[in-house]
Amino acid sequence: MACILLAEDDENLRPFLARSLENAGHEVLAFSDGEDALPAIGGGQVDLLISDLVMPGMNGIELARHAREKIPGLPVIFITGFSAVALEAMETVAGISKVLSKPFHLNSLVEAVNAALMDKAAS
Repeated sequence: MACILLAEDDENLRPFLARSLENAGHEVLAFSDGEDALPAIGGGQVDLLISDLVMPGMNGIELARHAREKIPGLPVIFITGFSAVALEAMETVAGISKVLSKPFHLNSLVEAVNAALMDKAAS
């Protein structure tokens, strides 16, 4: 079981994603934005970050940069409805495991999580 930090500002989507990841056997720490999520990274217990790219306050790119400073090698999965922002994320943040464009199937998220965790374990 992995500890997943989830940052998603959509009040309807966040609990749905958290529940789906919990049903897949993971512990989920869910937050509505990057600023709220950032302190959870400080404990070092996070195995994976899943973040929306576009959020008020600290966006997903900024959150990922801070997270990877505190936990080098932390796998990051971005979710977004904005393909142009997704391309920027892939170019500007090292170590991105996957970018999922909304809407996506929950199986795609679980597969991306499993692949990212397997890659982390292999390195």
